[in-house]
Amino acid sequence: MSNKVYNNGLRNIAIIAHVDHGKTTLVDGMFKQSGLFREGQDVSERIMDSMDLERERGITIAAKNCSVSWKGTKINIIDTPGHADFGGEVERSLSMADGAILLVDASEGPLPQTRFVLKKALEQNLSLMVVINKVDRQDARPDEVLNEIYDLFIDLDASEDQLDFPLLYAIGRDGIAMESPDERGENLHILLDMIVDHVPGPVHDPDEPFQMLVSDLSYSDYVGRLAIGKVHHGVAKSNDQLLCIADGGRTVPLKVTKLQTYDGLQVVPTDTCEPGDIVVIAGIEDVHIGDTICTKEDPRALPRITVDEPTVSMRFGINTSPLAGQEGKLVQTNKIRERLHKETLLNVAIQVEDTEGREAYLVKGRGEFQMAILVEQMRREGFELSVGRPEVILKYEDGQKLEPIEHLYVDCDESFMGIVTEKIQIRKGRMTNMVNHGTGRVRLEFSVPSRALIGYRDEFLTDTKGTGIMNSYLEGYGEYRGEFTSRYTGSLVADRSGKAVAYGLFNLEPRGRIFVVPGDPIYEGMIIGEHNRENDINVNPAKEKKLTNMRASGKDEAVVLTPVKPMTLEYALNFIKDDEEVEVTPVSIRLRKTELSALVRHREEGKKKKGKENG
Repeated sequence: MSNKVYNNGLRNIAIIAHVDHGKTTLVDGMFKQSGLFREGQDVSERIMDSMDLERERGITIAAKNCSVSWKGTKINIIDTPGHADFGGEVERSLSMADGAILLVDASEGPLPQTRFVLKKALEQNLSLMVVINKVDRQDARPDEVLNEIYDLFIDLDASEDQLDFPLLYAIGRDGIAMESPDERGENLHILLDMIVDHVPGPVHDPDEPFQMLVSDLSYSDYVGRLAIGKVHHGVAKSNDQLLCIADGGRTVPLKVTKLQTYDGLQVVPTDTCEPGDIVVIAGIEDVHIGDTICTKEDPRALPRITVDEPTVSMRFGINTSPLAGQEGKLVQTNKIRERLHKETLLNVAIQVEDTEGREAYLVKGRGEFQMAILVEQMRREGFELSVGRPEVILKYEDGQKLEPIEHLYVDCDESFMGIVTEKIQIRKGRMTNMVNHGTGRVRLEFSVPSRALIGYRDEFLTDTKGTGIMNSYLEGYGEYRGEFTSRYTGSLVADRSGKAVAYGLFNLEPRGRIFVVPGDPIYEGMIIGEHNRENDINVNPAKEKKLTNMRASGKDEAVVLTPVKPMTLEYALNFIKDDEEVEVTPVSIRLRKTELSALVRHREEGKKKKGKENG
């Protein structure tokens, strides 16, 4: 860059951390103490988590922008997700930042997702600051955690300058920060000062024409599609005639109908935007994340945002069960296609492909959790659909079969170490490290295929009685490690339509675990429970008791059924086999066989057996 100029009235900063280390709570404190809210104003917790799903699960799913003003400097804050499945959100957020606050829990230390987002920040050469949060925890170990952070920086090949990071300790919930864990701070002013002092203002060249990289998209009922991003050079005004450079160099003319910037949580109209600011431009419908908006006279594209390739695929199709259309408003194939296409516009990490049948679409993403969130969002919007089991995307190089490999971290009590190690070894995992701090808990590290973790989380929580912590990040692709059985039980499949009856279910309880309750609608091919043995069996949950004239005392006692654990979407996706699907509606989650007819399934099974015998 020939003529570097810093815009010192601005700071663009991302907050990066693992899930539940307190990012969003810390942002709340920065809002309140920077004078964004008036004294005594009623403000909810975790203001930035605006989606219902985020509030329910206590996680950040979509990266969001806001700004605070501190001592005459505008600080644009980007709150990023901490889960690796939403890595695409992290990558596009960091493209708008000049610095980052790495937030680490004082007890848990840096975890896999911390590593994932820190690696991205170091690659972009952002100015980093470290905040060790929750130092008031009883099990806080700030000194050890600081050493672990240095180890992580060194492990990620950080430069000398990056290792010389400024450090603070904080209790985000109370809105205080301090220079030593033994002090007791009063507020977050020291943190806000540090952002202004240590993060450089955005750099631009005053001789360059206007250039802005689109990092996010939104939609307004009044002005249509909105492009959000950081201005790299130059100035734009309302009503300017500009150009959008799309993928492949295609250009689309646009007129800026509205220009907005962030002020607190709101976007406010502005006549002009300055270099380095994060702005919202209206006036173009055909725009995608990664496009460059620039002047017509001197069109130059900025490097596009690149994201790691997807590792998991899942089939999304229309609901073909006999109960289709009874509980949802949106059931047509083209509606599902439109919704999935809209998701690819807003989420760079998701890809959608057509399948041969035209009634289903193959959706590719980062992990089964990301897929589950997408399905949950769709069912809340009124969609009915059927989804298949998440499958990993395999690669072939030089005739060799490769699969995604995860680096898995397990933190559990010593007494559960044996069962955890045994289960992961069955799933082709290999232990790479073990640390015993002598506190009764151990930290285990494994190299394990991604497909081994699909469906394992629930089993892991059962094995560790809910006390184990499991986290992983994608290490890359490695040699295919062979087949293994992920589920050792079969399914109890209804053989007719009707309604579940208490008498019928009571007689099926010895066969396995039941998923339905009396009165639930059932149909042929619907999975109503988990069989104790490996094979599937067809059963009649609608069976009623035969009435006779004979009566005997004690014979007609009330039937008492074992309570049924409510079916969750994640459990359903993890439970199903390759020949099974999850039927998702705004009201229900049901499991079913892909082929509903018991007769057709019986014939298929017979053909397979014949093929094996002849083979």
